[in-house]
Amino acid sequence: MNSYFLKISFAVFVCILHNKLFVLGFNSRSQSSQVKCIERERQALLNFKQGVQDYYGVLSTWRNDENDTDCCRWKGIECNNETGHVEMVDLRGSKSHYLSGSINITSLVGLHKLEYLDLSSNYPFFDDGQIPPSIGSFQSLRYLNLSFSTFFGTIPYELGNLSKLEYLDLKETYIHGEIPSQLGKLSSMRYLDLSLNFRINGEIPSQLGSLSHLRYLYLSGNSLSGALPFQVGNLPLLHSLRLDGNFGLKIKDENWLSSLSSLTTLSLDCFPYLGISNISEHLPNLRELSLDYCALSDADISLLFPSHSNISTSLSILSLSNNKLTSLTFQLLSNYSPNLQELYLSANNIVLSSPNYLNFPSLLILDLSSNNLTQTSIFQEHLNFSTKLQQLTLFDCGLTDKSFLVSSSYTKNSLSLVTLVISNNLLKSPVVFHWVCNFTANLQSLFLENNLLEGPIPDGFGKVMNSLKLLKLNYNKLRGEIPASLGYVYQLQSLHLEENYLEGDINELHLTNLSQLIQLDLSDNSLSLNFATTWTPPFQLRKLGLASCKLGPNFPSWLQTQSQLEFLDISDAGIDDFVPNWFWNNLQFISEMNMSSNGLKGVIPNLTMKSVLYGSHVIILNSNKLEGVIPIFLSHARILDLSRNNFSDLNTLLCGNRVTKNMYTLDLSNNQIGGQLPECWEHLSSLEFLDLRNNKLSGKIPQSMSTLVNLQALVLRNNNLNGELPLTLKKCSNLAFLDVSKNLLSGPIPSWIGENMQQLKILSLRVNNFFGSVPKNLCYLSQIHVLDLSKNNLSGEIPTCLRNFTTLSIPREIVRIRKISSQVTYYDLYDSYLLLAWKGQDHEFWNPKNLLRSIDLSSNSLTGEVPTEIGYLLGLVSLNLSRNNFYGEIPSEIGNLSSLEFLDLSRNNFSGNIPSTLPNIDSLGVLDLSNNNFSGRIPWGRHFETFDASCFEGNINLCGEQLNKSCPREEIIEETPQPAIDGEEENSNFYGALYMSLGLGFFVGFWGSIGSMLLWQPWRIAYMRFLNRLIDYVLVMTELNVTKCHRWLKG
Repeated sequence: MNSYFLKISFAVFVCILHNKLFVLGFNSRSQSSQVKCIERERQALLNFKQGVQDYYGVLSTWRNDENDTDCCRWKGIECNNETGHVEMVDLRGSKSHYLSGSINITSLVGLHKLEYLDLSSNYPFFDDGQIPPSIGSFQSLRYLNLSFSTFFGTIPYELGNLSKLEYLDLKETYIHGEIPSQLGKLSSMRYLDLSLNFRINGEIPSQLGSLSHLRYLYLSGNSLSGALPFQVGNLPLLHSLRLDGNFGLKIKDENWLSSLSSLTTLSLDCFPYLGISNISEHLPNLRELSLDYCALSDADISLLFPSHSNISTSLSILSLSNNKLTSLTFQLLSNYSPNLQELYLSANNIVLSSPNYLNFPSLLILDLSSNNLTQTSIFQEHLNFSTKLQQLTLFDCGLTDKSFLVSSSYTKNSLSLVTLVISNNLLKSPVVFHWVCNFTANLQSLFLENNLLEGPIPDGFGKVMNSLKLLKLNYNKLRGEIPASLGYVYQLQSLHLEENYLEGDINELHLTNLSQLIQLDLSDNSLSLNFATTWTPPFQLRKLGLASCKLGPNFPSWLQTQSQLEFLDISDAGIDDFVPNWFWNNLQFISEMNMSSNGLKGVIPNLTMKSVLYGSHVIILNSNKLEGVIPIFLSHARILDLSRNNFSDLNTLLCGNRVTKNMYTLDLSNNQIGGQLPECWEHLSSLEFLDLRNNKLSGKIPQSMSTLVNLQALVLRNNNLNGELPLTLKKCSNLAFLDVSKNLLSGPIPSWIGENMQQLKILSLRVNNFFGSVPKNLCYLSQIHVLDLSKNNLSGEIPTCLRNFTTLSIPREIVRIRKISSQVTYYDLYDSYLLLAWKGQDHEFWNPKNLLRSIDLSSNSLTGEVPTEIGYLLGLVSLNLSRNNFYGEIPSEIGNLSSLEFLDLSRNNFSGNIPSTLPNIDSLGVLDLSNNNFSGRIPWGRHFETFDASCFEGNINLCGEQLNKSCPREEIIEETPQPAIDGEEENSNFYGALYMSLGLGFFVGFWGSIGSMLLWQPWRIAYMRFLNRLIDYVLVMTELNVTKCHRWLKG
């Protein structure tokens, strides 16, 4: 948000502070030319210079020689023209030149008359990261600016001793703690800025209400809480106030604003339910108002700007973003302030679906981002309300091609629009290019990134839009070649076409006329850059991205002319060549560099610190053919990735005299580094990620690695390290990833791992010589994701406290992103890789803490039963207990592991039945229960029948369909089976022949007698007569016998 009034006021205020004649009494150089500085103060300045690292010549005029004894002539110094006392030290840094190293403010205490001290925008550290208490000794100080620098201490209360201080700026300095109440003693204070220090917490001291001369108070972007002191409302001269309620700061008195009638700027973001009404009545001079994230509704805005009140003529900047406002508020505001110049309404519920007349005659900037404008033909109906509009932002509004319909009679109606942001929408067709060409003639910045744009960039686009200075078409689906007409946009400074499907050749003709170009990014397209070796570009780039373009095979010689580069990405560019020395000498301004995945060769020269790499964030050179010693100047990078090269030594990098303490990530994996690990890790106390896997390191892990107290990942896998894990390593209590697998380490697993490293998510000690039992203290690792103790000499039982592993939960989805980008800086760039036995083979997993939940205790000598507590690890994905001496039954609770994909219990002494709950695990894809003593029937159901016999072999008492072996109780019993006798195979053949003979005999007998009667009629008649006679005989004989029986009973 820009405030013209605030900018002018602030500029005037700073000019007054700079000018001796009006406020502070500073002389110009011409006035002080006759007076030399005092020798004692000259020595104080030279002492200050001693600890400073000045790579950019900021202090080049500060010389200690007989020919230059007048420090009043030094750059950044001004003296009193009568007394010779130093009154001003102005060493404000910038992005292109700054001081670094140990900047010792205490050494300037001898400047008793110092009134102006500006050390802002210099980094990384002042006095080991703290503002010294000696700051309170500058009794004459009126102006102190330490903003945009790096401090890790608190605000010293001694600042309250500076009774003459009028200006204090500690913005974005990373200080923490509470605001000292002693600042309330600074009765002359006019400007106080403590904003953008998110670690400042506690309550606002009520003593700040005593600063009766205060005009500017900025406390936003902090973590302040409690109630806003009512005394702040008693500052009669306060012009500008910025607060936010992100962390619980509350405004209890709704009338506190009533006495701040002088306010011209008010920012109260993140304060829900403010309850302010008719703000123009309370603050008639208000020019800028910000109420973002305040949960405001249309009703709240009606109270804030009542329709019956007088139209405000002073309000020119209004921000109401991230609230619950609708189109009603948009209409209300169009009638409230005819002088409104900037309006920010992003992330509300504004829907423009029908034509409305909106009157903003003075509007210069409008932001409607993240609102629903999907159904709007927006430029024909709604936004033709201000002929002065200069900047329009419609980021993430759901805009489609229909939003940019152009009628046949449509002509350019915006001569003022210079910035148009329509990125992150749903635009597909090239119609948007035609609309832009027809809508405005003087556009300077066009943001179209992150859409769905297809097809080619129109051929004549560059000729029509020749006033463009910034063009962003990145992250779309554009195809075809880059039109030559873009070479006619002579004022173009920034061109972003990365992440498209563009193809073809780029030569000098495309770029020869772009002399103003500062940023160029063509990454991730199918482009080939073909320049003559003698070509000299007409521009000086600061950002260059050509990743995945074809530059090689030769190293691009035209880069020799680009001495101002801050960002460079030429990774995966097909370069197979030696890196020339001139390239390394050109990196004095580089901040982020990626040249990975090429064929870069040679040795990196050991350049002087003055010329290269100080303050760099990211240096990525992995996957090349670089070799030799790693030079010390690379230690100045905060993130350094040299993996997959042929480097052979790291002592120079780690143990040099001028190694910095600012490195966060060091990846030297997959090199040829041999010998013992050095004993100079104290130089890298800020290190968070260290990866030395797959090298040739030997010897013991040094004790000095305990100084890496900020370490989060330590990977030493696949070396030849021996001995025990050093006890001092327990000081690395922030470790989340510890991998020392595939070494020659020995001794018991230390219990202090569980006691002191409770942040561990991944612990891999596999393929070593550790012995003894699994310490129960490992159960303290409640956040563990991967526990791998396989292939050691461990014995004893599994601790029953495994249920403490509470974070073995469902894996989350992850997305891989480009290492660095010209648009965004990523500070956590370490890619962790873990070697795990998965489905019978060793696999290397990328960022395993996001993918796997695994316990591997295989190939040891562990005994006992598997504890039932294993069933509480509901998110477990892989469990491997194979090749041990476990016995007993598998607990049925194992069926609760619904996420389990891999289970290997082979080669143990398990017995009993296989739990019937195992088929309940639908995700189980690999199962190995072979070579145990299981018995009974193999469970059947769901997908369990897909496991073949190899999963169960070696269990002689198992039966079931998987083994094609019937279980005894399930055979069809026709008669009691006889016990087996000798010659069982012969008897089996005999009975088979017997049964066959019986079948044939029955067939022949039946059809020989009965069949002949059925087929020959005389036999059939004779047979029927015989049956009738037989039946009659049986009936007569039965009746006679019954009669005889009755007579015998009566007689």
